Amino acid sequence: MTQTLGFLKKLLDTPGPSGFEAAPARVWREEVQGFADEVRADTHGNSIAVVNPKGAPRLMFAGHVDEIGLQVTHVDDEGYLYFAGIGGWDSQVLVGQRVVIAGAKGPVKGVIGKKAAHLMKKEEFDKVSKIEDLWIDIGAANKGEALERVCIGDPAVLDAQSLEFPNGRIVSRGIDDRIGAYVVAEALRLLAKSRPKHAGVFAVATSREEIAWSGGGARTSAVGLDPQVALVVDVTHATDWPGAEKKLSGDHKLGGGPVFSRGSATHPKVFELLVACADEEKIPYTIQAAPRDTGTDADAISNTMRGIPTGLVSVPNRYMHTPNEMVALVDLERAARLLAAFARKLTPDISFIP
Repeated sequence: MTQTLGFLKKLLDTPGPSGFEAAPARVWREEVQGFADEVRADTHGNSIAVVNPKGAPRLMFAGHVDEIGLQVTHVDDEGYLYFAGIGGWDSQVLVGQRVVIAGAKGPVKGVIGKKAAHLMKKEEFDKVSKIEDLWIDIGAANKGEALERVCIGDPAVLDAQSLEFPNGRIVSRGIDDRIGAYVVAEALRLLAKSRPKHAGVFAVATSREEIAWSGGGARTSAVGLDPQVALVVDVTHATDWPGAEKKLSGDHKLGGGPVFSRGSATHPKVFELLVACADEEKIPYTIQAAPRDTGTDADAISNTMRGIPTGLVSVPNRYMHTPNEMVALVDLERAARLLAAFARKLTPDISFIP
């Protein structure tokens, strides 16, 4: 992973919330152009890179390239901006943060404002701040000046760059799920060097997962590719932080290897094959029960068309949906190696009928 850490950090640091992920998608396509047989994009904002395009069976790798963000909804007469969340936010995370808005004339810096604690009544102090209680201050003197720099509907992200931490850990606001898009690209890079004998492999940086109530880019790209099997790479909650309830979410540690989802949208034969590949490659892993939906692209892909056998490979992530999500680089390397091993194991006559 150290050889491609620059690619990962550039991908993480490029703003691109759901519905506005064109910039990180371009970063992804520029990188895979160096080793894929084919690279293209579709009208829904998905990016596709292929190794062995005529191979069989067709295998889809999916990792979403969008992130949670904000969107400007109103500018008042004094030039303050009001906003809504793109994706799932704990509004307490937003208080006092710096933001960068993607304005038509270029990035616009701002800060999220709230009434100071000194000015609050006791009943206000004890209340949880809601997004509608907050605003963005870009230093504008009035509405007209603000509208020269921003427009209603402009997206924004928290202004937080990626950081390298000790013990091979990386911190970023966009771990969920730029690391999924990164892993599927790195798996394809491995397959370009040591090609699968049979499978055609289609790596997709999918769009709009964080707002994918109708399936987002995962559904539309799966329809376009018509794969016989799919692997989704996303994050899951690490449970190695103080007070984590492992009886609810399982025991998943940073550096403990990928997490395989079992149940719900995941296919039992795909799960069994993932386990076999991990054992052969000596890759540590943990298992996560999924009695309902997975909350990932696997839900959309598994129910696309007549149904696609789908597996979900997750990376343990601390502090999800904050400016400081954290993963271990070794887990990214293991996940990419696992996906490549899975692709090489496929044969044209493989059956996924339970």
